[in-house]
Order: sequence, then C-alpha cells, then structure tokens
Amino acid sequence: MENQEEIMEETRTRSGWKKVKIVMSILSILMFLIVGFIAGVVYYGYSSLQPVEAQDESIRFTVETGMNSKQIANRLEEEGLIRNQTSFTYYLKYKKEGQRFQAGDYEMQPGITIDEIIQKLNAGETVVNTIQFTIPEGYTLEQITDKLAGEQLINSDVFSELLLQPELFSSASIKNIPDDGNMKYILEGYLFPETYEMKEESNEQDIIERMLLELDKKLTSLPENWQEQLDVLGITFHEMMTIASLIEREVVVDEERKTVSGVIFNRIRDNGLLQIDATVQYALDEPKERLLYEDLEIESPYNTYIVEGLPPGPIASPSILSIEAALYPEETSYYFYVTKKDGTQEHLFAETYSEHLSNIEKSKQMVQN
Repeated sequence: MENQEEIMEETRTRSGWKKVKIVMSILSILMFLIVGFIAGVVYYGYSSLQPVEAQDESIRFTVETGMNSKQIANRLEEEGLIRNQTSFTYYLKYKKEGQRFQAGDYEMQPGITIDEIIQKLNAGETVVNTIQFTIPEGYTLEQITDKLAGEQLINSDVFSELLLQPELFSSASIKNIPDDGNMKYILEGYLFPETYEMKEESNEQDIIERMLLELDKKLTSLPENWQEQLDVLGITFHEMMTIASLIEREVVVDEERKTVSGVIFNRIRDNGLLQIDATVQYALDEPKERLLYEDLEIESPYNTYIVEGLPPGPIASPSILSIEAALYPEETSYYFYVTKKDGTQEHLFAETYSEHLSNIEKSKQMVQN
C-alpha cells in the first residue's frame, strides 16, 4: 500500500515538473518574441532615422505658414529628405523639437542628417530668391540696358535716367570721371562686365550700384602700384579706362591686348590720329557690320579718324585684362595693325604705313585662301 502511495506521489511530482517545464518553455518563447519584437522596433526606428541616400542635386520645398510638425514631417518624406515621417515625428517629441520650425522656402540636399534638418528648420535657413544676369565684356551702356530690359529685370527708362545721375552711387571709381559735356554717357565703361547674382527684389539703382562696385573690387586685383603707373604713363584714371575700352573692342586674342595698347600709346605720344574703327562705330547711331569711307568722316568727338588723341570717355565696358593692358602696354615699335581675315581674329602688326598696306593685302589673300 505504501509503495503504491509512493508511486502515485512520484507520478504527481513528475507531472508537476513537466507542467513547470512547459510553462517555462512558453515563457522563454514569449520573452524571446518580446525581446525580438522590441529589438526589431528599435532597429526599425534607428534605421528609419538614418539619412537617405546622398545626392548631388538639392531639393527645394516650402514650409507654409501654419503647418505643424507632423505636416512638415510628411512634406519632408514626400520630398525624399527623410525615410519615415512617423519616426521623425516621434523623434521630435523625444527631443522636444518642432515647435520652433519656421515657414519659408528651403533648399536641402538628400543625405543630410535628421538633426541637421531640425537645425535648419529651427534657424529658418530659408532660400533667398535671386536673379542672375551676365554682362559680356565690351558691352556698351545701350547694350547693357537692352539686355537687362529684355530679361525683364529693369525698366529701361528708369535705368537710363539713373545712368545720368552718378551722384546717387557710392563707387570710388566714378569719382574720377571728369565734367566733360562731350561724353555720350557719363557712366559708359564703368559698369563692370561680369555674371551677377542679386536678390530678386533688387531695383534699377541696386543693379547699377552693384556693377559699379564690382569695378572697384576688380581693381584691387591689379598690382599694388598700379595707381603709380598712371603717373608713369602720364594719364588719368579716366583716360586709362578709355584706353582699356578701346582695347576691349579691338582685341579678341588675350595675348595681343598689351601689343595693341602699345600701338595706342605710340600714336598718342606722336600726337597722331588713333584711327580706331570701334570709336566710329560708337559714334554712329547704329553700329554697322562694315564701315564705309563716308562713316570715317562723321562729326563726333568720338571719331578718332578726325579728332586727335583719345575720345572723351570709354566706348564700352572693359574687362580687367584690358584694364591691365592699358596700364602696362607692351614696349613696341608698331604703329599699325589689321585683322587677319583667316578666322583667327588675330592681327598683323606693322611699324610703317607701307608695311601696313602690305599687311592689308596679306589679310585679303587669307580670306581668298
């Protein structure tokens, strides 16, 4: 009887341990699943907060006034700047961010971190809308005005009126312009040719001021003693700008700028006529593809075929290379030059008039060949 009771007790004990083992196994599985689930959630949250794949091209988007952090997160996901808007929103709550986000137009590059995005939105690092335009070297004020008006950046009447009022501008360079009633336009040659980027709301006066100040800036790139060089040459700043404009309109090949400058100085020193076609073109109401002999007789202070020395002012906006060439002319014995008609836009130079006539014939033969 005792043996039977002992057997039954042992059976119950074994059954209890078996149940315990089953419960423990179930609990272990549950714990594994829970830990796995938590790990999965953590990993998903971590990975969804990582930067998206970096790209070279920036993305521009707008945060509108009144948008909350959830709406902004949704916009960021739509634009491909974050991986998941839900994770981003929870991250904002965790970091206690999102209340200071500012409205405006933003430009961000895919690949930046979540914290960098938050920082930009908090700081309101919005994009400033700009205008961009390019003024080619050798353009006249009339060409500059027409180009800007054609791009709908200015009112040509307002712009032209402002060009007659140099006292409105702060540029140091224009203080050197003499009071000469013979000048066609006071500020001709002083609006520096360059590619500009300015605020979208810039008006006509802002644009002129920016271009004048660019000349001041570019002059600082010249050798330190460049102003002393004016005294060496015996010319004024305004005369230097005038010579630079002649070089700009006459020369295409950079290596020839200082040579042509030397020719101009040789003629000035001999009190001769410069006879530069570009000055006649400037004097005409409308430039011509080819000048006629009768054009060379036009009555104008800019016609260097009949007026000795320099014209009263620049005839175009010179580049810094032409300005430097005007300051540092090549020491040369040349007095004449003619354009090669072989398409190179180079020149044939001559010391004497007879040699010049010979070069003219050579040039004609080039076009025939």
